[in-house]
Amino acid sequence: MITLYDCATAPSPRRARILLAEKRVPYETVQVDLRGGEQLGEAYRRINPQCTVPALVTEEGPVLTDNAAIAAYLEARFPEPPLLGLTPLEKAEIAGWQARIELEGLLAIAEGFRNGSPAMANRALTGPHDHAQIPALAERGVARARHFLAALDAHLKGREFIATDRFSLADITAVVVVDFARAVRLKPTEEHGELRRWREAMQARGTMG
Repeated sequence: MITLYDCATAPSPRRARILLAEKRVPYETVQVDLRGGEQLGEAYRRINPQCTVPALVTEEGPVLTDNAAIAAYLEARFPEPPLLGLTPLEKAEIAGWQARIELEGLLAIAEGFRNGSPAMANRALTGPHDHAQIPALAERGVARARHFLAALDAHLKGREFIATDRFSLADITAVVVVDFARAVRLKPTEEHGELRRWREAMQARGTMG
């Protein structure tokens, strides 16, 4: 049985949960208390020395500790439905959008949140080491995230999905990123009509919890 080390309130493990739900893969869950610092304790360090979630214990035994590895494993182990593309061009388009969503969206929001939230004092970066906040990076992150939402809205005009003509990993990552923007007080507004339409359609799938 696959085991997912999770935190119900964090965006990164949510990506893995949605992927597992879309693949209809049964798994066990172990909650990690990020707010309480459980990820920094010795017990969890033995599971994932990087002190991050998600961590996925595969059926074969090895532990995967980032979303890219988890997605690659689940796609190969459970190929239906295909979420990383079928043709070479589809695979390239999904990989390209995946990278852009992470760089321009996820990392921007994380930059704003971790450098601006009092709860993240000395935790401006994930991982086993403390890092001081830089207020200027908080401002830059929010600005970058705002630009990303506008760009994604423009891209979605006339499109049902982010990368190809079918649901893919890029849509999963984008859903999580758009929702994570609330952490820096951003969300799709009336100016983002295409983005809101797409987000409502994604919610209707029933796997976005």
